[in-house]
This record gives sequence, C-alpha cells and structure tokens, in this order.
Amino acid sequence: MFIEKKVKITLASVYLLLIVAFLWFLFTNFSINDFTSYEIIKSNRDTLNNLKNINIFFSISVFLLISIIWVLLLGFGSPLFLIGGFIFGKWVGTIVVLIGITTGSTLLYIFAKFLVRDYIFNKFSQKFSYLTEKFKKNELIYFIIFRAVGGIPFFIQNLLPILFNIKIKNYFIGTFLGMVIQVFIGVSLGAGIDKLIDENENMPSIFDVILMPDIYLPVIGIIGIFGCAFYFRKSFFKN
Repeated sequence: MFIEKKVKITLASVYLLLIVAFLWFLFTNFSINDFTSYEIIKSNRDTLNNLKNINIFFSISVFLLISIIWVLLLGFGSPLFLIGGFIFGKWVGTIVVLIGITTGSTLLYIFAKFLVRDYIFNKFSQKFSYLTEKFKKNELIYFIIFRAVGGIPFFIQNLLPILFNIKIKNYFIGTFLGMVIQVFIGVSLGAGIDKLIDENENMPSIFDVILMPDIYLPVIGIIGIFGCAFYFRKSFFKN
C-alpha cells in the first residue's frame, strides 16, 4: 500500500511537470498574433503544405503524436479539430484527428484510473449511481451515446467513465464512434478556413467569410450539435 501510494505521488508529480513543460513550450513558441494575423496564418499554411507534400505519412505521424500528447496532458482537443482540417482537409483530417483524440483520451483514462480512481469514486459515485446502472445494461452503447451527447467538458468526459469501470477496448471504440460527428464538423470548419485562405490573397471581409458555404455550414453544424446535446443531455442524465 505504501509503495503504491509512493508510485502514485511520483507519477502525479511527473505528470504535472510535463503539463508545465508543455504549456511553457506553447506559450514561449507561439503568440496570439500567430493565430489572429491573416498574413502569418497564410505564411504558416504555405510552410505546412510544403512539409505535408514532402512526406504526408511523416506529417500525419507528427500530428498524431502531438494530438495524443495534447489530449493526454491538457484533457481537451477542440483546437486539434480546426488544425487537423486546416492541414489535412476534411476527410483525411477527420480520420487523423479521431485517431489522435481517441488514443490520447484512452491513455488519459488508463492513467487517471490508476492515479485518482479512489478519489473519483468517493467524490462522485453516489451522485452518478443512476448512470452506473445504465452502463451495466450495455456498456459500449451507452458510452457511445455519452460521447455523442457531450454537454460536459471534455476533460470530465474522459474521467467520469472511471465510475463505470469501462473496459479499455470499449472506451476506445466508444470514443471513436461517439465523436465522429463532432470531429467531422470541427475539421470541416478547419478545412473551410484553409480554402478561404487559398482563395483570397488578402483578408476577405467578414461578409464574404459568413457567406462562404465551407464556413457557415460547419458553424450551423456546431450550433446544431450544441442544441441536440442540450436536448438529449436532459434525458440521458435524468435520474
């Protein structure tokens, strides 16, 4: 028991150090201007396209590694949707992002299950006991619905299933299938931004941006997802 506690403290300390190091890397190498300046985004796009065209498989591998580390350390992945679509396009981007997000989430689940399982059980087991009964009926199906419905922060989505003791295989499959629609819409928006930049040498007007189907259709999809999540969440999380 003492050895296990010591291992957990060591792992938690290493995990926190890795988070700090990752955030330090992000904030020291990137600025808000890198993501808001049209000229810089366009320049970075050209650089990324050149790298991608040189070796697409290497580019996908690097993106997958970054995605896995991002989700494992930060617990969320929405920026990856846009970046994946921006670099790889709608279809390839969806597959790549799904694999990265799913793998990172699964690793976070395994790590957290070992590290904070007792804490989560003590804190939330009574509050979500009714969900535990649902998951006992059909673990995989309910977890797919749980992922698809969303409505709670992604980081909590990754940790709450510890209460239900979901099998790692079902966690991976459920995350992949449950997030297909969300990821596809987010990636489509990223691909739309890439197309927008490709077709406009200079920053287009906000009116032109809004009227571009590759932009407004994913935005409508995102609004639709939030609406559906709000509606179905009431019945899914109903006690």
